[in-house]
Amino acid sequence: MGVMAYPLRYALADLALALSREAQDEAKVRATAVQAAADMIGDGAGILLIGDDGRYDAITFHHPDDQLSAPYARLLDREGQLPDDDFSTGLAASRRPVVLAGEGTEPLTELPRPRQQAHEEPGVRQPAVHAAVLCPVIVDNTYTGYLMLVRGAPGAIYTEAEVELARDIAGELSLALSSARAQERLRASEERYRRVLETIPEGVLQLDEEGVATYANEPIGVVLGMPRAQLIGVSLRGFLDDHGQKELMRRLAECRAGRSTVGATRLMRADGSQRSVRMSMMPLDDEHGQHGHVLCMITDTTDHIDARGLKRQLDHLRRLDSMGQLIGGISHDFNNLMTVVQGSADMIATTTAEGSPQHQMAKDIMEAVNTGRTLTHQLLAFGRTEGNRPEIIPIPDLLTDVQSLFSRTLGERIGLDLAFGPDVWPVKAERGPLEQALVNLAANARDAMLHGGMLRVAATNEIIEKGQLAEDAPDGRLVHMVIQDTGVGMTDETRKRALEPFFTTRPTAAGLGLATTAGIVKGIGGHISLESEPRMGTTVHLYLPAAEQRSAVDRRATPAVIGRVLIVEDQPEVAQLVQRLIEPAGYEITVATDALTAVTQVAAGAQPDLLITDVVMPTMTGPELAAALRTHHPDLPVLYMSGYTAASLGPQLHLDENSMLLEKPFTRSTLLGAILSLCGPQPSRRSDD
Repeated sequence: MGVMAYPLRYALADLALALSREAQDEAKVRATAVQAAADMIGDGAGILLIGDDGRYDAITFHHPDDQLSAPYARLLDREGQLPDDDFSTGLAASRRPVVLAGEGTEPLTELPRPRQQAHEEPGVRQPAVHAAVLCPVIVDNTYTGYLMLVRGAPGAIYTEAEVELARDIAGELSLALSSARAQERLRASEERYRRVLETIPEGVLQLDEEGVATYANEPIGVVLGMPRAQLIGVSLRGFLDDHGQKELMRRLAECRAGRSTVGATRLMRADGSQRSVRMSMMPLDDEHGQHGHVLCMITDTTDHIDARGLKRQLDHLRRLDSMGQLIGGISHDFNNLMTVVQGSADMIATTTAEGSPQHQMAKDIMEAVNTGRTLTHQLLAFGRTEGNRPEIIPIPDLLTDVQSLFSRTLGERIGLDLAFGPDVWPVKAERGPLEQALVNLAANARDAMLHGGMLRVAATNEIIEKGQLAEDAPDGRLVHMVIQDTGVGMTDETRKRALEPFFTTRPTAAGLGLATTAGIVKGIGGHISLESEPRMGTTVHLYLPAAEQRSAVDRRATPAVIGRVLIVEDQPEVAQLVQRLIEPAGYEITVATDALTAVTQVAAGAQPDLLITDVVMPTMTGPELAAALRTHHPDLPVLYMSGYTAASLGPQLHLDENSMLLEKPFTRSTLLGAILSLCGPQPSRRSDD
């Protein structure tokens, strides 16, 4: 038995300290443990541990007599064996030491040994084992092998105190191995993490609380245009403009509060060029659990942002197109319903005494229908994409009509001031796109006045000399419209690019508002320019060519009295209403709810003096019906009715000098007035022809 040089508790404490110092190298942990066991208990000590392959690794053995260390190691080594023998399974199950002792002078025979004994080397003392202790080594609650103590003197034994000491040494070994393997896993994890950071395409920075880089991977050096070694100690603020710096500090504050942030921004590279990036920032906890440093991942989106933006805008345009078609269909059906409502209310009003409750209610209904008619016509004109039907538009009427659209667009916090005189020249344009251009400008102004403000719209007449505005700008008689807001304004760089398609300073914006407006204005031969300064608001100047003013010409020099009217309308209730509205005027009326029936009647000899027909019908449109009937009656006047506006119908409706369009809903007086304008006076009595 070995003699302890100092108290046992000090020896175990020294062992624990020595093992902790070697915790990063498992081989040194084994060597330190077996030497301590041999020194503290006496004779030889060995450690057999299970490797990653599930089999025992080579034994680590130490004996005070150096000449016996190697022979004992060969005798007791079990490298490559599975831990399925009785000793291993017993140790794993009980987790308690196993003590073995020989009888008399005979060595132990039941020791766990290699399957093949090593050959004896001549001249080398061959050891024998007369007593042994096997202590299981449990790492992270898993059997991992055993510590083995052996004595070669005949009759040797191990006392209970020595067995308990061996168990304590095995415990310290287990703790050291657990720490060593944890550190190895940590090193492997850190290496994998480092390789990920170096191989991912995103740039990665570790920033301190002030935004100074403490780590940078290779890709971020490419993004910023600087070698990553030079980025350490450099603030990310140096690569951002004023707005970007404020945003960075806000995001750093968010991370200090324990919240991650994601957003888009623009970085200025070392060479002065700019890159669009997506920046993700998340807090990193220090050893005290405080949110100190920040992990910043930066993805360069410059090469993809235009493509993504284009797809977003195309999707947006598709949705707008679908919405326009839906609005058109709903407005058309709504106008058909309102035609019946207004016509019926008109008939009630004409058959009741003025001042009576019934008469007043009928007037209220007609007034409500007029309001709905205005709204649906604005929706139809605003929502269509192509009409190719320019019209003469009085500017006072245009601005009055879009005032309600402006108010809905601007909201309650922004005031609206319209300034124009009655003598402002009219312009020739498609009404829907021109209204859309103005509403786009109002929407841009609203977005620049998030905290409220004022939008002023003025229109004046100006005569511009050639070259006075710009090289490609019109000259002559122009209507000058000024749209001025009190918003945040634009920098000179933003102002120069503001009319470009897909250019926007807001990540969620479409980037087509001003570009669409510019396209519409230029499409009618006009010119657009911007004035703006940061915090000073923006002023948009529109120069629109004035329309040529022509005197009105009567449709018919010698209008004829008509008597026979053919009504063709696929909605029976609308057809019946038109019949009821014009019957009292003395017309002879034929009604058809199918265009083919009307063609058959005229081909069989019917001779109408006037065709009143809907424009959009199944099987045959109104213009197609008129063309078919005019093969029999070339001078047949045609009064078209439609729930769509003239501009919304576009090229499918061509109005000649012998045709007119009456937009639904209409009253009896407007219907009779249209017939009078197109065909002349009503008959004094019903025709007998």
